[in-house]
Amino acid sequence: MDEKTFKARTKKPAVAIIKQMDKLPNSRAADVVARPVIRSGTSVGANYRAARSAKSTPDMINKMKIVEEEADETEY
Repeated sequence: MDEKTFKARTKKPAVAIIKQMDKLPNSRAADVVARPVIRSGTSVGANYRAARSAKSTPDMINKMKIVEEEADETEY
């Protein structure tokens, strides 16, 4: 997969997550759920972009592990 496609594939879900969380009712429970989902869902793309500019291969691997962790958190 090329870089442009991967960037789009990390941005599209982030936008969808934000839109979906905006549909939740204005309640404490919805806010408790929405905030971490938005944070982790949008950080996938941001951390991927950070991994692209890693200083070394081990640094890139570490940053990609963060991407994986954030994606797992969002899925949960």
